Amino acid sequence: MAWLFRAKWLLLPILIIVIAGGYAAWQYFSKWESTDDAQIEGHIHPVNAKLGGTVLSVSVQENQHVESGTVLVQLDARDYEVAVSRAAAELADAQAVVLGARAGVPIASSAAGSQIISAEAIAERAKGGVEVADKELLAAQARFRLAQARYDAAVAAAEAGRATVESAQAAVFEAEHGVAASQARVSQARAEFQKAQAEAQAAQSAPQQVTISRAQAQSAEARVQLAKGTLDQARLNMEYTSVKAPVSGMVSKKTVEAGQVVQAGQPLMAIVPAKDIWVTANFKETQLADMHPGQPAAISVDAYGGRVYNAHVDSIAPATGAKFSLLPPENATGNYVKVVQRVPVKLVLDQGQDTEHQLRPGMSVLVKVRVK
Repeated sequence: MAWLFRAKWLLLPILIIVIAGGYAAWQYFSKWESTDDAQIEGHIHPVNAKLGGTVLSVSVQENQHVESGTVLVQLDARDYEVAVSRAAAELADAQAVVLGARAGVPIASSAAGSQIISAEAIAERAKGGVEVADKELLAAQARFRLAQARYDAAVAAAEAGRATVESAQAAVFEAEHGVAASQARVSQARAEFQKAQAEAQAAQSAPQQVTISRAQAQSAEARVQLAKGTLDQARLNMEYTSVKAPVSGMVSKKTVEAGQVVQAGQPLMAIVPAKDIWVTANFKETQLADMHPGQPAAISVDAYGGRVYNAHVDSIAPATGAKFSLLPPENATGNYVKVVQRVPVKLVLDQGQDTEHQLRPGMSVLVKVRVK
């Protein structure tokens, strides 16, 4: 019985140590929230063909590191060189048309002013000619009436000789011819006046011709801008024949080979940057009560034997992962079963943690966040 009594006294310190250790462990682990539902994330930049063509060369291999701006794929550019030459020729032609149209505007403006002044002067002269012809006609008609009166008087006078009558009759004939000639001149003068008026009215439309010339010049300038745009697009297409890396990183998913005919928008490869990475950890909603951005975290990477990287909480998603799924759950069907949801939390590595750039998107990690 003595040995049993001594055993009880030996178990008591052990029990105290176990209780103290359990309390210490509880104190430690209560300050942390952890999950193994986490993985490394990163940007994956697709490299697509911006236009169609035949691949002349591919200058990179799978998993090769490339710098931003490096030529990855070279397409056959001959068709696009022809397009650039054609666009340059069209631009030169359009610029020549603009020069001619601009030169015609001041000429049309000057001609319009002089044409209006000249036409109005001619119309005024023609109007004066009509007035003079009318006066001459009135005078000729007066002379005819006088000659007719003298002839009638000579015929009525019994003592008048034959010579006197014949002389009066000749004067009547002459006056009659004078009236006819004056009438002809009046008709001619009026015709010239009408012609001058028509020319003056036509000259009034000269400003419209100036407007038309200016519109033609503006249209030619617009064609120049269109030709410039076409040339710029052709040159841009020439640049697109050299497919370049959008960012620095590792080549992945290469599907292009020399001699292949590609189409616009066709995926050629992807570039995965090694620097810009983060961790997405899916915590249970019951673990988020004390979690907020800025809290320190530890990330254990499975691929490197549990190597730990220091990080911190960057942000917490505004909705659960289920809400972003292709088929979100519908809890209004009547067969609802409560399931603890998970919320994505973004964690960012601290400065200088991944200097070797060994972390890769998709790697599984264990995340612990200190919440207290």
